[in-house]
Amino acid sequence: MTISDYFKTLPQYMLPQHMLSRLMYALTRCRLRAWKEWQIRWFIRRYGVDMDIAAQPDPLAYETFNSFFTRALKANARPVVNGADDIACPVDGAVSQLGAIEEGRIFQAKGHTFTLEDLLGGSAERAVPFHNGQFATLYLAPKDYHRIHMPLSGRLREMVYVPGRLFSVNTRTASVVPGLFACNERVIAIFDTDAGPMALVLVGALFVASIETIWSGAVTPPFGKTIQQWNYQDKDIRLERGAEMGRFNMGSTVIVLFGAGRAAWHDGLRADTTVKMGKLLGKTKPSPLSGGGEQ
Repeated sequence: MTISDYFKTLPQYMLPQHMLSRLMYALTRCRLRAWKEWQIRWFIRRYGVDMDIAAQPDPLAYETFNSFFTRALKANARPVVNGADDIACPVDGAVSQLGAIEEGRIFQAKGHTFTLEDLLGGSAERAVPFHNGQFATLYLAPKDYHRIHMPLSGRLREMVYVPGRLFSVNTRTASVVPGLFACNERVIAIFDTDAGPMALVLVGALFVASIETIWSGAVTPPFGKTIQQWNYQDKDIRLERGAEMGRFNMGSTVIVLFGAGRAAWHDGLRADTTVKMGKLLGKTKPSPLSGGGEQ
């Protein structure tokens, strides 16, 4: 962290973060043709978006900026690894950090860590299966594909909404704001897999106007003030590796969690490594329990 990073990040503490995100929600869903076409054209020029891989390559065919931003890709654009123990990368983006969860803490950036328990909504019980496990924090830049896919096949156990702030999640902010990913608003989805419990933590950020999952639709907005929990153990919601599980309406970060001895990240991955959805993120070790995961 530099003094410049600190002073550039400081104004975020004073911004009306949720109000700005509500405004972004409205602006990105405006159907006024001239407005949405200007937004889309500007965004493509500014970020160099590759429309050749989009299922709908005509940028002006989208009804709103948000439908363009969350566009689907062509069927063959992101092939998914298919080895028995392969972990597929859930998103396009870059590695922010990855490694071991040590003494219940996750590395954020030089000088900053946060607790596993805080990340998972303050629940010690929810955190226990991931103690001494592995984490991968993946950052989605504005130009990236913003749908989130399953790293492994799994059965949905639980979803948790945790209210919080909406700081930016870029590298500069991560180096300045203590416990960034454990203080921002987030949606946690926990699955039972052949490698034991797997958590996908969808972290909100400034201007991320909505987080959705495919089984519940929009989880936020509205922006809540209390933790909300949904238990799915009496349902049979199963998603295959590579299947879409959710999306960010505007960009953010996904944190993937596995339990102790259940995952090893691919040797070639380091902080700032570019990743693509479906590519190899790591390898798993099967759970000793039969029947597809721990209960």
